[in-house]
Amino acid sequence: MTRTLTLAPAALLALALAACQVDSQDQVAQPQPDPTAALTTQQLNDQIFSSLRQRGQFDWSAASAHTVWSALRQSDHVLSVGYQPAGTRGGRTLPEDARLDALWQQARAQVLALILAEEQKADPSLTLDKLRVFEANALPVLTVTVRELGTIKALRASGLVRYAEPMGYEPHAQATSGTTANRPAAGLLSSGCGNNTATAGLTVGSDYTVLTGGGKSSWNQQDQYHGIRTAWGQSTGRGMKVLIIDTGSSQDQENLGAAFNQGQSTGRTIERLVTLPRNTIFGIPYGDTETPNDDCGHGTSMAGACAAPRGTDGASVGMAYNANLIVVRAATDVFLDASREVQGVTDAYLLAANRADVRIISMSMGRLTSSGQMTDAIRYAYGKGKLIFCAAGTSFDWSAGWVGVIYPASLPEAVAVTGMKDDLATRCDECHTGSAVEFTVVMQRTSNDRRPLTLAMSGDVPSTVGGSSVATSSMAGMAAVVWARYPTETRAQLLNRLVAASSNRTRRDANFGWGRVNVATAVGAPAL
Repeated sequence: MTRTLTLAPAALLALALAACQVDSQDQVAQPQPDPTAALTTQQLNDQIFSSLRQRGQFDWSAASAHTVWSALRQSDHVLSVGYQPAGTRGGRTLPEDARLDALWQQARAQVLALILAEEQKADPSLTLDKLRVFEANALPVLTVTVRELGTIKALRASGLVRYAEPMGYEPHAQATSGTTANRPAAGLLSSGCGNNTATAGLTVGSDYTVLTGGGKSSWNQQDQYHGIRTAWGQSTGRGMKVLIIDTGSSQDQENLGAAFNQGQSTGRTIERLVTLPRNTIFGIPYGDTETPNDDCGHGTSMAGACAAPRGTDGASVGMAYNANLIVVRAATDVFLDASREVQGVTDAYLLAANRADVRIISMSMGRLTSSGQMTDAIRYAYGKGKLIFCAAGTSFDWSAGWVGVIYPASLPEAVAVTGMKDDLATRCDECHTGSAVEFTVVMQRTSNDRRPLTLAMSGDVPSTVGGSSVATSSMAGMAAVVWARYPTETRAQLLNRLVAASSNRTRRDANFGWGRVNVATAVGAPAL
């Protein structure tokens, strides 16, 4: 995530104080056995924040059935159910397409029958078509509307169920015990959005360097940080294809459209796709089909930082300015707090997994709680050999100090990336760090807080963007530059090459991982 989110002072103070409590004061009162009342959003959030402070993560599979049911009640009632045939041993490997396997099909039918039977105890008129929410995909997962606690308990007790989790609940600072739906105020709902406009006052020589042809190279592309300008003499990402999972790309930004090939960027392709489903009310889809257009601005800025053309129009230049690009609109903003966003991201990973021409996936979005469904999709893509970069986390000022690497960057299949200042020692103001971080990218100047240049929603005047978001998309671009130089190497070989060219290559840092990659060294060019 990219932008620091604005909270009411009272909410900030309350959460900041809560974050500072010692463990002995941080115990959340547990509900009585078999309660009939759902937890409030405040009680749910207390459980989640307590787990994050004590264990660094919140896993829905470790929560009680009552907590899961409460989260359904306080959101949109959409439950994600991972199923499996009876007697299946636990493991990470899933079938290529469960819909084509008779045993998995049978398990699916049995789980649906179980859900229907439990839900019909409260509503005998209920039918299967009223349960299903999103279209089935290659994963052994059901997305269904569930309202009864008994259904959760029955699913938890079944050997046919891998997980049963709420899709649309995420904690929000504004939540109070009186809310009945987990819908944030406008500032949180649009997190990371609305700021991708041209930045006034950019200074040549300080904020950017004008390249041959007129393109603007951002200050953080200087060789002293990542050796990128020297590396361009050996490789510019040609032949690689990066898929960015984000909020889409602006239809008004011609550098991600008709002008994607210009100047020294030639012979490459760009695709604008969408996996975000229609909106839902209590699990029922409504409204028009979504388009690839970026209504937020975040996806446009990520695409620009990664692979904007090195053109002649004076716009900013991406790290891999000759790489091919796919920009997928999978969410409305960078905080994945809605069921349809979880589904959109899931389907984006499956899309990337099944595209043989895609080698790198970049996602600068995330959430505080886990998602079994997204994990399935990421592992599916990982099993197809994809190199997956995820943002370690950009969050509230109060959470950046104690919330570690967020989900899904925390997964072992993901390469977590964070941002640091140009003093080469300090994390960016809103960036998360932790032991799961593997690489860092310089993206904030200590002197004036300037962030890297990228493409605005329209026009050629650059915008600027910060956080671990731009660090992640930039790292994906740098990896494309290196992989294009050694296209026959495997993912493991490529990662070894990146590590060998990194600032912490002899000793991995507890917060910044392997540190900064010198791309010039990685491609074999003389390092400056």
